Amino acid sequence: MSATQSLGEAFRHAFRNHPAGVAVLTADCGESPVALTVSSLISVSAEPPTVAFSLSAASSAGKALLGAENIVIHLMRYPDLEIARLGATSGANRFAEVAWERLPTGEPRYSDVANWFRARITRRLELNGATLVVAELLAGRIADGDAASLVYLDRGWRRLARTGSEQ
Repeated sequence: MSATQSLGEAFRHAFRNHPAGVAVLTADCGESPVALTVSSLISVSAEPPTVAFSLSAASSAGKALLGAENIVIHLMRYPDLEIARLGATSGANRFAEVAWERLPTGEPRYSDVANWFRARITRRLELNGATLVVAELLAGRIADGDAASLVYLDRGWRRLARTGSEQ
């Protein structure tokens, strides 16, 4: 942090340069299905499988998702980039020209996204214009395959591929 940079500016700069995985959340609270792209999804616990993410109070889709009891969390890979972009586009019809279906339990799910979980929201904590949401995973599908992951870095979408040099 420079002498002229505020802590808020330093925070924004640091997190723009901190890559984050991308997920798209979907739900239906009764009016119509909603979707929203997030990069705040984190693992909380393996037993029971639990995740958390934040929703902005400024987002209309975020407000709708807060009313849901159950959601679908799509873990995006690079081939899913267009769906991630769609979920991040304000005012877009996020289900008009994309293949989707309803799970037997009623939640909307993007059919072409290979990795997803159905989850039950268990906690909501309002903080500084956002809500931290905790959800317990109930079911899902993780596909085998080597498709590159999708990450968000410095206000852009990035492809993160396995190189074989990990240790």
